[in-house]
Amino acid sequence: MDPAAIGHRALACNLSDVAAMGARPLLATVALGVPSETSEAWILNCYRGMAALAAEHGTRIVGGDIVRAPALMLSLTVVGEVSRSRLRRRAAGRPGDVIAVTGALGLSRAGLELTRRPTLAVGAPARGAALAAFATPQPRVREGRWLATSAGVHAMMDLSDGLSTDLGRLVKAAACGAVVEVIPVHPLARAVAGVAGAAAERYALDGGEDFELLLSVAPRAFSHLARRFEERFGRGLLAIGRLENEAGVRLSQGGALQDLAPTGYDHLAGR
Repeated sequence: MDPAAIGHRALACNLSDVAAMGARPLLATVALGVPSETSEAWILNCYRGMAALAAEHGTRIVGGDIVRAPALMLSLTVVGEVSRSRLRRRAAGRPGDVIAVTGALGLSRAGLELTRRPTLAVGAPARGAALAAFATPQPRVREGRWLATSAGVHAMMDLSDGLSTDLGRLVKAAACGAVVEVIPVHPLARAVAGVAGAAAERYALDGGEDFELLLSVAPRAFSHLARRFEERFGRGLLAIGRLENEAGVRLSQGGALQDLAPTGYDHLAGR
């Protein structure tokens, strides 16, 4: 990957964590480990990618460390602030809440597919959008801060490891369960999956790194919130299911419920 994209991507995932709590990112520190063959130009371009994204969200890179390392290593920390009344945690979901996401999923996974298999015969619009979603994902900082102003938004987290895995984490923290009624696959991700011979729904459920926000909303508040969200951001707030009392995550297909296993990325297993 381009060094500027690597820097952008590393900061984006940290900004997304702050966005998921409704917070405003203030500052970031960067610990960089570089192999001996890494050039000064590479390092500067990597920092330029981070600096450009930081400036976009009003965040300052205030320091860190740089050392020699046997492999490239980037370790970032972002510090944000949020008032207690606007702080959103994943544990606050309630049975009956509408489960929603701030955008369709799977496009980053489609970009990874194209990075691995660049000769796939995919049209230019889908190729460009998928590669951009993978290389330079956009953290939903503005959306997170705006959603946190609504008392109807109970719980929030970011989708970094795939819907099947992250929704399971949300319901576990909230001590409830969930039924997924709609898998929100991005249409361009579906186009890539079709050419790749893959199930597009798996891109959304397992792919991760879309960095959209996953939230639970009081059912009476959802319609009004979704209308205002579309007016503000120019895209829909997508309802995908509901929280319920029974533990676990289930997928509704043709009126029947089946368990939805967490098949996204596992950081401790490395898969």
